[in-house]
Amino acid sequence: MNIKLKYLLLISFIILGNSCSNNKDYLVTIETKFGDMKLILFDETPKHKSNFIKLAKSGRYDSTIFHRVIKGFMVQGGDIDTKEENNPSDETIPAEFVPKYYHKKGALAAARQGDQVNPKKASSWCQFYIVQGDQFSKEQLSVDQDKFSIKLRNYIGLEKNASLKEELLNLYNSGDKETYQEKVYSLIPEIEAEYNVVLTKDYPAERLNDYSTIGGAPHLDDQYTVFGMVVEGLEVIDAIADQPTGPGDKPAEDIVMKVKVEEMNKKKITKEYGYRYPES
Repeated sequence: MNIKLKYLLLISFIILGNSCSNNKDYLVTIETKFGDMKLILFDETPKHKSNFIKLAKSGRYDSTIFHRVIKGFMVQGGDIDTKEENNPSDETIPAEFVPKYYHKKGALAAARQGDQVNPKKASSWCQFYIVQGDQFSKEQLSVDQDKFSIKLRNYIGLEKNASLKEELLNLYNSGDKETYQEKVYSLIPEIEAEYNVVLTKDYPAERLNDYSTIGGAPHLDDQYTVFGMVVEGLEVIDAIADQPTGPGDKPAEDIVMKVKVEEMNKKKITKEYGYRYPES
């Protein structure tokens, strides 16, 4: 065999090898007493993906617990510091915000410290949470809720709006949530005119649909890194979130996890779990 032919065969082998590796991905399984959750991790968040896989493969997540559970919001776990000593608990991972990944139900995201001590929004080296969330109307989603709540509070606090404040209070106390919300949202044009602000915002169609159907936690978007998603076992999130909790939102009984990682062909993942990979 001449040198040129050997070289061509070597190049072909390398290309074939890379092609095969690109056709595979990692499937994560989080085992709990309520059942298993299957997850995929996003290539577009490489630092978070490689860190999670490393911790899972080494078994360091095994026997940790879901230590913070808030129904209608999220379940949080993976605090390795609770089972191991001398860990770099102050170590962080740089934020990796990807606009197309957001906090719909089943989203896997990294926990972090607050903005006061963490202005760059860097992620915890080990703790993560999985979103349960709640459903929102499209009207709710079309409004910047943080800005609206501040301006609404200021507006009804004006002396000229004393009767409006009483009306809203009576509606709220009556328990008629739908009528209360209709009244509150009808005030948007008045408030915008009073303070010369814009309180509405646009959501991409897919995100709007997800938050109004399967639900999620939209207020966390662009604040915490979303680096994966549950592709099977959403009902396990609900089961965990239903558990009674005590101080610090810690479940009354420990919910222990075991985390496994396996390599699997992407086509098989799509076929078995319905996840479709972004086109390259």
